[in-house]
Amino acid sequence: MGSHGPLISVHELAAALRADGPTVLDVRWTLGGPPGTQDYAAGHIPGAVFVDLERELSAPPGAGGRHPLPDPGAFAGAMRSKGVSSERPVVVYDAGGALSAARAWWLLRYHGHPRVAVLDGGLAAWRAAGEPLSTEVPIPAPGEFEARPGGMALLDAAAAARLAHEGVLLDARAAERYRGESEPIDPVAGHIPGARNLPATGNLAPDGRFREPEAIKRALAEIGVEPGADLGAYCGSGVVAAQLVLALELAGYRAALYAGSWSEWITDPARGVATGFAAGGGS
Repeated sequence: MGSHGPLISVHELAAALRADGPTVLDVRWTLGGPPGTQDYAAGHIPGAVFVDLERELSAPPGAGGRHPLPDPGAFAGAMRSKGVSSERPVVVYDAGGALSAARAWWLLRYHGHPRVAVLDGGLAAWRAAGEPLSTEVPIPAPGEFEARPGGMALLDAAAAARLAHEGVLLDARAAERYRGESEPIDPVAGHIPGARNLPATGNLAPDGRFREPEAIKRALAEIGVEPGADLGAYCGSGVVAAQLVLALELAGYRAALYAGSWSEWITDPARGVATGFAAGGGS
């Protein structure tokens, strides 16, 4: 299945599906919208199995934020029910934008799966290439995936606060949310003190595929991030930031994810809230 990197192209996936093939997971999701099951039923990559981000890639919302990490045992059980096994490659995709797909990629990697790739450009790229869709719902044979947490770097609130001052903590939300000018989702506006803004939307080219690694490196340099910096990422609830972690990996950086993100941070009134620009850069 193509390279061992975090992305797979439409051409590579189509070729892999003609061979023995990876396990393919459809992770379409829209914040505040209906589950992606309707979109999946209307047409998906042949053989793909639907995964519900809210129910299977998150624990119930609460003190841990809007999308806390799922219990490892529950996550492993959900993945096995989709046919996921540790020895078989997995490809995840969403409609485009790689937000929910990156959440699945990160969780599988965090829980020890060695070969997970995101379809670059998502279903939009698959359709644009003229590849077929299916409405057949496969019934996968149960997989043998076991969760081994710790495969990716993870931050809690205290570690995120330290990293914002001792390293670089990146806020992947839109600039107006980072600056505290607009907050359409969470009850408090602003950002973690010391964090710098690097919106995840900037990681994608106009065609919806990821930008080249050099472009991502330039974006980091523009906000004052030095090569070799200790990096972490957060967003509103830990979903969008996973896409930033993926983009950073493409550029050669290993970034930790603050999974609880802003929606967890603000549950403790003792934690600071900053607005405007961070000292040292960010837009």
